[in-house]
Amino acid sequence: MSSLDDLITQAEAARLRGVSRSAINDLVKRGKLKVKKIGSLPFVSRKEVLSYEPEAGGRPAKKAQKRNGHA
Repeated sequence: MSSLDDLITQAEAARLRGVSRSAINDLVKRGKLKVKKIGSLPFVSRKEVLSYEPEAGGRPAKKAQKRNGHA
């Protein structure tokens, strides 16, 4: 993984990315971020958190529809 100096808590990772702690936890559960446990405490790599690129997702955009009788 990385050196101990690079390890941060999931809460700090959330602050760095501007997301919730549960969003970081979800990335860990999905295997997108690796966890290093020290004792029973989980840590993630600062470099890995900062370099993570989310996949495009969500619902596809709706196509523009013409209304009957309207332009």
